[in-house]
Amino acid sequence: MAEGSVTTLTSEIKSFAAGHGGAKAVIEYVGKRGARIVLVGEDGEWSDQFAQDTGVAREACSHAGVEVENAWERELLEQMRPSNDLWRSMARRSMAR
Repeated sequence: MAEGSVTTLTSEIKSFAAGHGGAKAVIEYVGKRGARIVLVGEDGEWSDQFAQDTGVAREACSHAGVEVENAWERELLEQMRPSNDLWRSMARRSMAR
């Protein structure tokens, strides 16, 4: 399985959803890099994966049985719980400016 392939992404998305009581996804186009799949678990944990394009990202989410949101809705944002590591890394970035 190649990294970023539909099969690999489907497996990783299914694994995340199973470990967090289900999940929803938001797919973001990130230029030449492809597409970022942000997964938000029902428990508030989140993760991201990269696909070669938005078509591959949508296909992987569909095969994994994860609903794709059209945009960042308020309810989804409120559900997310940033980790302490993320807060620390954001603080370091703002302090460095």
